[in-house]
Amino acid sequence: MKRTITATVNNNSGVMNRITGLFARRQFNIESITVGMTENPDVSRMTFVVNVDNYRSLDQVIKQLNKQVDVLKVRDITDESTVERELALIKVVAAPQHRSEIEAVASPFRASIIDVGRESVTLQVTGDQEKVEALIDLMKPYGIKELARTGVTAFKRSSKKTTIDNPRYSIIN
Repeated sequence: MKRTITATVNNNSGVMNRITGLFARRQFNIESITVGMTENPDVSRMTFVVNVDNYRSLDQVIKQLNKQVDVLKVRDITDESTVERELALIKVVAAPQHRSEIEAVASPFRASIIDVGRESVTLQVTGDQEKVEALIDLMKPYGIKELARTGVTAFKRSSKKTTIDNPRYSIIN
């Protein structure tokens, strides 16, 4: 089963290596991993998508992660309401006469052409994994020259009811 786990960690060298080592020792296949600085430059957020055989071994990994000195918080957010996105850059074979067709196929995905060469165009698309996969599948007949993906990054959605002290900005979802 596929699980999405987030961890906030101190932004120190070697932290990612120690954390991925824990997953490797438990023989979890990390399908994707993204790491980036948070609003606090001293803290990074790591998002893992992993395949696990059972909840017991997943619970053990989470407990071991929480014992790490540089780990601030670990959560399995798979069953929670989340915001998840992935970025893909897709370089597609594109003779000039096919470029408008490629752009028309990419448009419903809100993908944009970010680079044009003599014989190729590069598309940028963001969205959930299914959206990214669907666009990649549609680009295959044209010929994909190069593909780069970030992997999933995610966090828990805001609560249903949010209010801000200033009545002008009161929000209720």
